[in-house]
Amino acid sequence: MEFLQSLLDNSNVPIITAFLLGLLTALSPCPLATNMTAIGFISKHIESRHRIFMNGILYTLGRVITYAGIGIILIPIIRQGASVYAIQKAISSYGEILIAPALILIGLFMLFGDKLNLPKLGFTTGGESSRYKGSLGALLLGILFALAFCPSSGLLYFGMLIPMAAAESGGALLPVIFAVATGLPVIIVAWILAYSISGLATFYNRMKVFQKWLNLVVALLFIAVGIYYGFVFYL
Repeated sequence: MEFLQSLLDNSNVPIITAFLLGLLTALSPCPLATNMTAIGFISKHIESRHRIFMNGILYTLGRVITYAGIGIILIPIIRQGASVYAIQKAISSYGEILIAPALILIGLFMLFGDKLNLPKLGFTTGGESSRYKGSLGALLLGILFALAFCPSSGLLYFGMLIPMAAAESGGALLPVIFAVATGLPVIIVAWILAYSISGLATFYNRMKVFQKWLNLVVALLFIAVGIYYGFVFYL
C-alpha cells in the first residue's frame, strides 16, 4: 500500500494515476472483502479452467460497467460546477442500502433456491444452464460490488478520480482504467486457478468430490460478507 501511495504521489500521467487509484481501491478493506467473495464464487466452478478465467474477466467487466457508467453521467455534471460531495453522498447511500441485503439474499438463494424453486439470477450451482447462469452471476457481482462505496473507495473514486477525469479532455476513459485495476486481483487469482496449478486435471477431478461442500462454503461466505457490510454501513 505504501509503495502504491508513493507511486501515486509521484504520478503526473492521468491514466497511470487512475490505474494506481484502482489498485489502492482494490486493496482497501471493503473492496478487498468483496473481491475475496468474488474469488470464492468464481473458483467454485472448478470443472472448467476456461470458465474460471472467463468469469474473472466478466466480474471485472461488471465493475467497468458500473464505474464507467457513473463516470459518464458525473463528468459533464462536475464540469458544470456541481458538488462532488453531494453526488458521492447520494450514490454511496444507495450502495450502502443495497449491498448487505443483496449479499445475504444471494447466499440464501445459493443455499435454498433449489428447494424453493426460486430464480437465482445467475447464481445457480447446478443444472444444464449453470454455465451461462454462472457467467451472468459473475457479471452481476461485478456490477453490484462496484456500487459498494466505502469511505475509502468513495474518496478515491469521487474525491480524486472523478475530479481528475472532469479536468481532462478524454476523462471518460479514466473510470474504465480505474475499474480494470479494481478487478485486477480477481483476474490474477482466476488465471492462477485456471492455468497455473500443476496436475490440474487430477486436481479438478478430486475437487468435484467436494463440489457440494464448496458450494456451501461459498454461499456462507456471501452471507458472512453481507453481515460484515451490514455492521460497517448500518452501525
